[in-house]
Amino acid sequence: MMGRLAIYPGSFDPITNGHVDIIERGLMVFDRIIVAVLENPKKDPLFTTKERMRMIQDIFAGQKEVEVRSFDGLLVDFARAQRTNIVVRGLRAISDFEYEFQMALMNRNLDPGIETFFMMPNVKYSFLSSNMVREVASLGGPVEGLVPEVVARKLRARVKIRKRAKT
Repeated sequence: MMGRLAIYPGSFDPITNGHVDIIERGLMVFDRIIVAVLENPKKDPLFTTKERMRMIQDIFAGQKEVEVRSFDGLLVDFARAQRTNIVVRGLRAISDFEYEFQMALMNRNLDPGIETFFMMPNVKYSFLSSNMVREVASLGGPVEGLVPEVVARKLRARVKIRKRAKT
């Protein structure tokens, strides 16, 4: 038997310590978690899908319970293809709830068997988002403690490259 498999979808551009917290605590509930990195051609990500996947793989190296895959299209289709009906989502604040609630209900409408589990991050990450991390980094601020070290290094390097390209 494979055990309980959950999908944790997101853009993870970049993955933050809040995301890592949700994955690690999710493993206390589920036997395996697929971190599903969304390929969204409408967005202009800081990191490519492959770069985001590689960073997540580096963070969870040696943890066979964490798999990293990319997907595009409907999450419910990806979940079916992975043979699971469980989606994990993080809720930082009440402002996240409305959007996440609508998404969970839409997913259930598309596939009545889909179940969404909401998890709150550790309070020290309740303010943290990928958007905020990118903004702090772009303004030269410290990102240590906000993202894993492998991400911090790549983030600093990417911001330098983008700044040079603008000048």
